[in-house]
Amino acid sequence: MDKFEKTTVADPANRDPITGEPGSHPIGTGAGSATAAAAGAAIGAVAGGPVGAIIGGVAGAVSGAIVGHSAAEQVNPTIEGQYWRDNFQKRPYYQKGRTYGDYEPAYRHGWESAGQVAYKDRTFDQVEPELGRKWAERADKGAMTWDQARDASRDAWDRVR
Repeated sequence: MDKFEKTTVADPANRDPITGEPGSHPIGTGAGSATAAAAGAAIGAVAGGPVGAIIGGVAGAVSGAIVGHSAAEQVNPTIEGQYWRDNFQKRPYYQKGRTYGDYEPAYRHGWESAGQVAYKDRTFDQVEPELGRKWAERADKGAMTWDQARDASRDAWDRVR
């Protein structure tokens, strides 16, 4: 078993690591919260100055977290992980000798990104440059480059869309 199999199989309920509640989606919740907080702060600043910015930011963060969590809830990481674990070697980009653990971060990047509110009405091709930049920020040293991971990410993106 590689290091990634343990994280996707161990908790089929996808429990929150702090509360233990099922259905944890910290990336979706965080992305929605951050995006809406920024928008709320900007709108609040125009309408009410610094105090409006604070109120707008808080309101945006709360509503964004709810929307982001809801969007992420549409993608079950346990099901996606199992699907790709069973099928990665059948994909045209598969390179002999690579393990699921090599591809899992790319698949996860694709399915998580596809569920983000910021990308809701955009195609993979439209967001691919941004996904590539984010991949470079989150990829482990020695991991696949974006050129190597792109097709797997696109595959996971297309599957959840």
